[in-house]
Amino acid sequence: MCETADGIDATVVITTKDRKDDLRRAVQSAVEQTAGPEILVVDDGSEDGTSEMIREEFPDVRVHRAEESAGYIIRRNQGAEMAKGSIVFSIDDDAEFSSPRIVEQVLAEFDHPRIGAVAIPYVDVKRESGVQQKAPEGEGRYCTSTFRGTAYALRRDLFLRQGGYREHLVHQGEEMDYCIRMLDSGYAVRLGCSDIIKHYESPRRSLDRMDFYGRRNDVLFGWHNVPAQFLGLHLFIAFVNLFRTVAREGRITKLLAGTMAGLRDCVKYFYSRDPVGKKSYRLYRELRRSGPCKLKAVRNRLEKICHSGQ
Repeated sequence: MCETADGIDATVVITTKDRKDDLRRAVQSAVEQTAGPEILVVDDGSEDGTSEMIREEFPDVRVHRAEESAGYIIRRNQGAEMAKGSIVFSIDDDAEFSSPRIVEQVLAEFDHPRIGAVAIPYVDVKRESGVQQKAPEGEGRYCTSTFRGTAYALRRDLFLRQGGYREHLVHQGEEMDYCIRMLDSGYAVRLGCSDIIKHYESPRRSLDRMDFYGRRNDVLFGWHNVPAQFLGLHLFIAFVNLFRTVAREGRITKLLAGTMAGLRDCVKYFYSRDPVGKKSYRLYRELRRSGPCKLKAVRNRLEKICHSGQ
């Protein structure tokens, strides 16, 4: 499992549904990558000719089309299973690599055996926000708590060994859930230094869907992963965040419904509770609260987590 950056190869996985015009831009930017990665498009039951467009315009790109929609979490798991590369990159269908060297740059950042994933720098173009997920200036490898689904790369064998994303999460929060489980195995998320990914967030996103699943999965994150002695506090914070969001956004219906659905589903998934160790949880919380830290500062803790079984 202790690969180095030497000789590793890559697959870019793009999951999509009914966004063929956005997808064309994403695929073109992947085709232009100097590292020559495999490119795999996973079509989640599109009805707009997405797969036909890819086969016609990008004949060297692999396409897997599902007849029925199952959601992007399931499709990303399938993409990782089908990928031939040892490093799997993921970008949204409404994103693009801003330069041809990003895959090459990120592959070079898997230069330590405890790096399980790289959070690639990106910009939400339509929000006019600054660069996200970028390592601080200066030398050294910086770790963070999670990555954003539109811009990351991870070790395929580790991802599959961890069971991939929890598919019953359906929408949102799967990255955070995976990253704490990965940390519990002794592997960290590295903040990247590469050129940026441009994310053109689609106006078709459903706020109701995001509100519902965001709150539901916040509760389920605690149920699945948080050690018993910290679970009550986690659920309390989840309710505090609910009221803060309601006060700020005013969208109470779906936010409250999502929280209640999360509590209900704790019973539904009662036997799938498998909390991480106390050392892992404490490190995860430190990374969440304090921001990125250098890998060398937590390397020994990762080694102990990996070998102790906690």
